[in-house]
Amino acid sequence: MNILILGGGGREHALAWAVMQNPKCDKLIVAPGNAGIAQIAECASLDVENGAAVVNFCEANAIDFVIVGPEAPLAAGVSDRLRDAGLLVFGPSQAAAELEASKSFTKAICDAANAPTAAYAHFTDAEAAKAYVRSQGAPIVVKADGLAAGKGVIVAETEDQALAAIDDMFGGEFGAAGAEVVIEEFMTGEEASFFVLCDGDSALPIGTAQDHKRVGEGDTGPNTGGMGAYSPAPVLTDEIAQKALDEIVKPTLAEMARRGTPYQGVLYAGLMIENGQPRLVEYNVRFGDPECQVLMMRLGAQALDLMQAAAEGRLAETQVNWANDHAMTIVMAAKGYPGAYEKGSVIKGLDNCAEDSFHMVFHAGTSEKDGQILASGGRVLNVTARGASLEQARDRAYAMVDRIDWPEGFCRRDIGWRALG
Repeated sequence: MNILILGGGGREHALAWAVMQNPKCDKLIVAPGNAGIAQIAECASLDVENGAAVVNFCEANAIDFVIVGPEAPLAAGVSDRLRDAGLLVFGPSQAAAELEASKSFTKAICDAANAPTAAYAHFTDAEAAKAYVRSQGAPIVVKADGLAAGKGVIVAETEDQALAAIDDMFGGEFGAAGAEVVIEEFMTGEEASFFVLCDGDSALPIGTAQDHKRVGEGDTGPNTGGMGAYSPAPVLTDEIAQKALDEIVKPTLAEMARRGTPYQGVLYAGLMIENGQPRLVEYNVRFGDPECQVLMMRLGAQALDLMQAAAEGRLAETQVNWANDHAMTIVMAAKGYPGAYEKGSVIKGLDNCAEDSFHMVFHAGTSEKDGQILASGGRVLNVTARGASLEQARDRAYAMVDRIDWPEGFCRRDIGWRALG
């Protein structure tokens, strides 16, 4: 098969790495890719949010299967254009991608499906939103309704913080994403990620993970896109995962099908777990980043077979073969992230990191110039390892971090602390 992956971050490097393990893959192109992806696949310059351009590229390059990495092309309807052109694609339709593109849409689906989630209210007017906050008190959660690249969520510990967040969102802090807001009750418990492949009818769980959103050790400081992750998530036991599947995911899929917008792709359910009961925090319509990195490390070559089965409507006859293993990824970010940071610093020592099925450095924000790898983003590298235990995976991952020479970067040293104690 000739395969095209859309995207250029750490998630897409992990997807590309797994796809390349599979003998079905004859040729892999990643658009736009990055410096790490370029070492294993062909990279192409392409506007991944322009459906017509992607279709033309696929036809010119005899592409058999398209895997959509990030949410923006899905929200832009690129998968619909591809399907209209008769191409096989992994990723939901534009209508189904509303599960991530609109917080209020997801809440309405949860209401219809009777899926347990936080109590909420939806506002298009700042003063009404503020009045609601004053009536509810804090802590409380304020979310930009639309896509804000994982950053449009403020967990306000005081009423003043919540009121300021409302002003920021309606004032354009998150662009069009903040033109409407959803305000939710603050849920207590432990958060984990549950990944389920869907083909419109069937649902197949493919793993659990837990990530660290805060920039600082001990889960302190501002939220980021994720500073590290590990899989499996001990808090998401088989029993709780089954409960989430039965009470949240399957009713959601049934409601989506009932509305004429069946869901196909990966559905990422962010869950809050307390006293053995999962509640939905949010849905994402693509693999999480950096959770994808630990899932791909554990799935390996079968990831392509599973994604193809979802795209072809064959999940009912498909199963996941899990090894009894663990994986961890540590994000190395540019100093200053998630605030202002410098681009263009040189990263050395990557050659010292042996890469195999137990050790991988996935590139997130890198470019190559004159044979050197440069940092070109906030989250730059995802240093990933697996082992027989989470401790072993952690030790292997940090040993690689220590071999990388990048003074302008930093990482958290406590990834996995909730599970490791």
